[in-house]
Amino acid sequence: MLELFQQIFTPANVLFMLKGLQMTVMIAVLATIISIFFGTILALIRTYSSGRWRWAGTLVAVYTEFFRCTPNLLWILWIYFTVKGNKVGVSVFAISLFTSAVMAEIFRGGLNSIPKGQFEGAQSQGFSFLQTLWYIVLPQTYKKVIPALLSQVITIIKDTSFLKMVDVAEFMRNCAVVLGSIYDVRGMMMLFAFEALCYFAICFTLSCVVRGYQKTIVTG
Repeated sequence: MLELFQQIFTPANVLFMLKGLQMTVMIAVLATIISIFFGTILALIRTYSSGRWRWAGTLVAVYTEFFRCTPNLLWILWIYFTVKGNKVGVSVFAISLFTSAVMAEIFRGGLNSIPKGQFEGAQSQGFSFLQTLWYIVLPQTYKKVIPALLSQVITIIKDTSFLKMVDVAEFMRNCAVVLGSIYDVRGMMMLFAFEALCYFAICFTLSCVVRGYQKTIVTG
């Protein structure tokens, strides 16, 4: 068993798989940043559009519901075969397109939890609508949605495994390359356990952060 382990987890193989893990984390971080930015904008439009801008809120509602009710893998495949460009850039775009819709709903829930009276109070102090959003509403919104936001980040990290289907050199794809040279079932199980351990280490750490933050809210 030890000999089999040494054959699979050679320095070259481990380095190759960890490069894939690095790519996974990079794609997840970029997709998270982009999704938070656009998710915030979409949530603001859907929550506060009214009057002659009501159509914008309706359009955002259609976008968010459509993407939230369809599989992420479907959009990764569709974008990959229709958009030309760098594989990593296209992958980030595909994941962000889907995740922005989910983030929009997370932020919309946070915005709806802010008392409307805060707008009246800010207006009485001379704040404009945009100033009220920037200095008062959004900081409170982000604070309220941190647990849900971090949970979605965990989902993004796991969803990067779909990129194996389009041959992006992320963690699962690089592990699959190593798997191709293994002909022993025990070796395959070892490699699968290694993959699970790496994902678990990252996602469990984020889960602990979420739980720790929730405890500080309750006790604070």
